[in-house]
Amino acid sequence: MREEMKHDRARSLIEQAFIFSFPLVLMDITKEVSTNTVEPSKSKAPVNCFFHAKALATSEFRQVVTPNVDTLYSQVFFDLKDDALVVKKPYADRYLTFQIMDAWSNTVATLGTGGDTDGEKTYILTGPSFRGDIPEGMDRIEVPTSIGWLLGRTICYGAEDIPNIYKLQSEMDAETLSGFMSNGEISKGSYDASKDGVPLTIAMNLSPTEYFGRFNRLLMDNPAYPEDNELLRELADLGIGAGLSFSPCLSSEDLEDFWCEMKDLLLPKLIKATLKFMVRNGSFKFYGDPISRFGKEYEYRCLVAIAGFGANPVETAVYLKAEEDDSGEKLNAKNKYLLHFMSNSLPPVGEHGFWSVTAYGDDDFLISNPLDRYAISNRSSFKLNEDNSLYLILQTEEPNENKENWLPVGSDGFHLFLRIYRPDNSVLNGTWEAPKITKIG
Repeated sequence: MREEMKHDRARSLIEQAFIFSFPLVLMDITKEVSTNTVEPSKSKAPVNCFFHAKALATSEFRQVVTPNVDTLYSQVFFDLKDDALVVKKPYADRYLTFQIMDAWSNTVATLGTGGDTDGEKTYILTGPSFRGDIPEGMDRIEVPTSIGWLLGRTICYGAEDIPNIYKLQSEMDAETLSGFMSNGEISKGSYDASKDGVPLTIAMNLSPTEYFGRFNRLLMDNPAYPEDNELLRELADLGIGAGLSFSPCLSSEDLEDFWCEMKDLLLPKLIKATLKFMVRNGSFKFYGDPISRFGKEYEYRCLVAIAGFGANPVETAVYLKAEEDDSGEKLNAKNKYLLHFMSNSLPPVGEHGFWSVTAYGDDDFLISNPLDRYAISNRSSFKLNEDNSLYLILQTEEPNENKENWLPVGSDGFHLFLRIYRPDNSVLNGTWEAPKITKIG
């Protein structure tokens, strides 16, 4: 009986450790995949270098689920262990943000729109080992871990606007402090075909020994937060911790069986445990605080890493999802619907803020249609009703009237994302009323 209790405790701690550690392991693997290149491309760049998306997603895009068609991404996966990183952000009279995340996927700072300034600025990102001087004219961003992710988003007003974004991208820069001070050349990266893959799949396919070995190494330079110490003391009993060697109290066969079962049951368990963070507004719902600044909400942090890695803080953006109409029936393009924003109730946003409604198939990709129209947004030429309300037409075929208000939804199951960037507080506290989705045929 005592031995079985010991094994039960080991299983419980392994599951807690996996949930706790997963964002850090996934961040490292994402960094490894995204920096596995000699020179920058549109999808990769060496460590501490920018890479930029060059086009908006279409229905042919299959790299990432639920891609947005509002912004182009600019990214840097950084490593601050041996040097600080100098980052230059251009002036932009539009929505442009740099989200700085630490190794645990917590947002350390939001720079640009809704953050500090729309103006041109130079920052220096420093890690926990930095001991140098800060050059004059740079704003310091202290990152509590060595590795992390800069995720930039720049609003795009359509294909004709792409050249303007390219210009902004050319004015973004990142280089190590030592390179900046010496005007040295940016060093090239390297390529290893064995490191290619989908980061989430790679992480999930690691064996327990591989997984916790990687986590233990990462903790050396990417420390947990002080509030995590209580859990880490317990995990040390199984050799889980900075510099430790993983030593579970289970046989190899028992460990492998439990490891597979744990991962199979993980997602439903995480969803159930985090329902308390779901904010509902009619048919729509979104994940609210403390998203992106998770504290000790380890299950929430793990869920977001799996389902929406790199999520914004709510004051920066919220993504409201609708899978059902107002009667509670699943959305299906065999029916016709109206999405109705009440009079003067379009999504309220701050300066340079914006919103969009995007339709996705059950596969979470954009829906092919003759107009290549994947979303309707505040940048679209839709037609308001006389009372300043708005009907969007959700159906398969093109309507006879109000074609500018038509959002094609394919021929089968679909769902919507209402993205609101720089949302007004009324969106966050629920006093703004989300649009209704009514079946009309």
